[in-house]
Amino acid sequence: MTNNLGAGTAVTVVMPTYNEAANLPRMAEAVLQLPLDGLHLKIVDDSSPDGTGRIADELAEKYNTTGRRRMSVLHRTEKDGLGRAYAAGMSLALDEGAEYVVQMDADGSHPVEAVPRMLGTALANGVGLVIGSRYVEGGSLDEDWGAHRVLLSRFANRYARTVLGTRIRDITAGFNLWSAQALRDIDLATLDSAGYSFQVELKYKAVRAGHSAVEIPIRFEERTEGVSKMTLKTQLESAVVPIRLRMKNR
Repeated sequence: MTNNLGAGTAVTVVMPTYNEAANLPRMAEAVLQLPLDGLHLKIVDDSSPDGTGRIADELAEKYNTTGRRRMSVLHRTEKDGLGRAYAAGMSLALDEGAEYVVQMDADGSHPVEAVPRMLGTALANGVGLVIGSRYVEGGSLDEDWGAHRVLLSRFANRYARTVLGTRIRDITAGFNLWSAQALRDIDLATLDSAGYSFQVELKYKAVRAGHSAVEIPIRFEERTEGVSKMTLKTQLESAVVPIRLRMKNR
């Protein structure tokens, strides 16, 4: 199935994985069924001990039988943070000619069906960044999120927005579509953050580089398989990074 939205536009979905064997097959199928002609799925696996990397290779072989390379896998030998995994996958996507790059988690929390809407928003508005936002009108969180997680998420966003002086309401969001030019202007090789705070640093640097951001509402779902990768270390990094960025860019 195809449509005219972004016809011929090269879009790469970058999806880092670590122990996502239970989620990856359905996520790959959902992404590759999207009605976008130029879509490519790139898995970035950090040597998952549960065999996610092997499953990714098998899925790539399955989906590439049509004569078109629709899926690829980047195998990394060490687990050194979500930010590093994303940067590696996004850099490779740019080298391969992607015009837009989508960040998407492999746990099913991000609504796959929103990708065409994000691309349409970017093309219609000529912006460098479209954010799948939980905190604009129409956005929501899964009811299974505990009150403490909701409060922590809202506080983290308010804290980062205040420290950095930005209007982006969901600056910690992990579901984003970037133009290739925005990512080149940021220079992924210069990013400092290794963990979840990568999301904040990337958006902040994009806005400082002159790129506009548009937030569209999404519903953020709770994962049904596997466990969260959030640790105390990544939470502490998320608290320090906004201050570090503000100090560097006074």
